[in-house]
Amino acid sequence: MKKVLIPTKLNAVARELLKDSGGYNVVHDDSTELKELAAQHPDTYALIVRSDKVTPEIIDALPELKVIVRAGAGYNTIDIRYARQRGVDVMNTPGANANAVAEEVVTLMLADARHVVQADVSTREGKWEKKTLMGRELTGKTVGIVGFGAIGRLVARRLAGFDIKLLTYDPVLSEDRAEEFGAELVDLPTLFERCDYISLHIPENDDTRGMINKDLAGRMKEGATLVNCARAGIINEDDLRAVKAEKNIRFLNDVYPKDAAGEKSVADIADLMMPHLGASTVEANYNAAKRAADQLMEYDEKGMSTYIVNRDVPEGLDEMYADLAYDLAHLARQWVGARNKLKMIETSVYGSLKPFSDWMIVPILAAVSEEFDRSMEAAAAREYLKDMGIDYNDRETDDTKNYGNTITIDLAANVDHGSLRRVSIRGTVAEGRLMISRIDDFDKLYFEPEGHAVFFRYEDRPGVLGQIGVALADHGINIDDVRNPHDESGKYSLAIMKTSSPVDQEIVDRIAGEIDAPYAVGITF
Repeated sequence: MKKVLIPTKLNAVARELLKDSGGYNVVHDDSTELKELAAQHPDTYALIVRSDKVTPEIIDALPELKVIVRAGAGYNTIDIRYARQRGVDVMNTPGANANAVAEEVVTLMLADARHVVQADVSTREGKWEKKTLMGRELTGKTVGIVGFGAIGRLVARRLAGFDIKLLTYDPVLSEDRAEEFGAELVDLPTLFERCDYISLHIPENDDTRGMINKDLAGRMKEGATLVNCARAGIINEDDLRAVKAEKNIRFLNDVYPKDAAGEKSVADIADLMMPHLGASTVEANYNAAKRAADQLMEYDEKGMSTYIVNRDVPEGLDEMYADLAYDLAHLARQWVGARNKLKMIETSVYGSLKPFSDWMIVPILAAVSEEFDRSMEAAAAREYLKDMGIDYNDRETDDTKNYGNTITIDLAANVDHGSLRRVSIRGTVAEGRLMISRIDDFDKLYFEPEGHAVFFRYEDRPGVLGQIGVALADHGINIDDVRNPHDESGKYSLAIMKTSSPVDQEIVDRIAGEIDAPYAVGITF
């Protein structure tokens, strides 16, 4: 029998399901340190954890370990890269806690609006402060949801009975999908300007860290409410602190840099604080435990890999082509507008890469969506695209075109007035280097996606490269390499410049206005 170690407080349903299957010997001990348990049970086959830290030291202490199941969505406490090196699959159970977090958001909104905490303390002290505890109603208010994934959509459903006006921002979500939930899809500034309540449901990464800054917070209505049950790092605390003092913003918070006792840096600006209780419900614990057990059994019995989060590259595929797919999609996303609503993804995979065409959607989706992780599996990617209402098509390819081992990615995104902005980008690997070979009608580029670069598409005429160079120099930016091809008609040119440092989009847009370039992108690969 396979030994399963559960070193955490987890609903007993996981233990019972695994035992009843007859194939597992389950050790459930939430009172002993994981390091000690690992030493006692070196023959552990599977590890089921919640927020427990699974370090290389723990993995090394379990030489028979083959799978780690995170009973929950986030897996930042598990060293998934080291697990991969040791041949250990890591799975999560996304969505098991989603309803618990969604209900917590509504709880915080109502508790703050009706002064529940203050009223309880006051009344217990024998006071009768009805006048000073005058509350507000949620009904009829405008609520904004930033990030319309599983939790964001559940928040929308739970608030539907309050007859609210619902706005949402999600750069991947389609307008049609938003309308199914009665939501209006808008950009971030508009959402912050129009909403009485704003609830955050986005991951923390390089793109989102500090995203809620002085500019966005400063757009909020006087007395509006910001709810964060997502990640602490997405808010710039100092910026919020400054704006809160000016506009009397309410701030309700359940997330912190570390889940631990001690002083909290947001204590002076949070009107309500909770100790990260989003997933702490009996039901969520049961759901996560049951799913962890079910997934482990399906993993063993059916080879299910849908929720494995650390299989970066399938066996037989050169990792460089995974990186190529990511970089092509990253550039394509910037080309159609990083904040425009994505409508369609199409891929064409040629040569010996064709057997992996279905899997290519994983690095592509990770490049275009802040919420999707590159280590996820193809089935999860397709499910995510369906949830977001994005059309995906993997086209049949004809190898008689002699494109070799190449990948073509087409994106389309909605822009103003319902029009679509499209781009088609092809790339390959040559002499051990990633190469972008085509962007729309600009062919034979052979541009290496590395470092910092700017792209400008404009109507061909003399002197434009010089204008761009002078403008970049004015900002202390040096040009390391230049490509300036024409399209087939000879009417349009594409300026591609590798730069010594990143070029802010504000600078890119200013240069684009000066040279009349309708397409302009600054990017770091």
